[in-house]
Amino acid sequence: MTQQAQPPAGAPQRLFGLAPIVDARTRLLVLGSFPGAASLARQQYYAHPQNHFWKILQALWPEQPLPEAARDYVGRCRWLLARGIGLWDVYASCERTGSLDSAIRAAQLNDFAALLRRCPQVRVIAHNGGESFRQSHGTIAFGLPVCKLPSTSPANASWSFERKLAAWREVVASAGLL
Repeated sequence: MTQQAQPPAGAPQRLFGLAPIVDARTRLLVLGSFPGAASLARQQYYAHPQNHFWKILQALWPEQPLPEAARDYVGRCRWLLARGIGLWDVYASCERTGSLDSAIRAAQLNDFAALLRRCPQVRVIAHNGGESFRQSHGTIAFGLPVCKLPSTSPANASWSFERKLAAWREVVASAGLL
């Protein structure tokens, strides 16, 4: 039996992202960079309790809040898809220690062409944050409007919740979803 070499303590490890959350109704595709440690551990997009992603979306549809029974992750995803929003990340895998985008190394891009074939109703692609938007050359090629949104990450403390909400509202409306 051969042993596999373990990376040195503290060395970045190869991480693999989450599957896309999309369906045939997806009109707005939101692309993050790569899930943080909390999201990977829970296998849920935007799982960190301080991330504003889910709070922003709830604020966009205050008259249609998540029902109590759907506060679980599966329920949130169904709620999101019913509004025409899909989620994925620009990176399929990368090496990283911690959760910061600045620590991402040796990243492999996701297959956007294959995803867009599955989701023919996509009208707008929105990059959630700067690291995601750095890969916009891979999404602009599809001829759809591509937007840069302020990151919902707690690391983006320079933007207030209200300012983030206004920017997100504009993009969601541009996809015809408000």
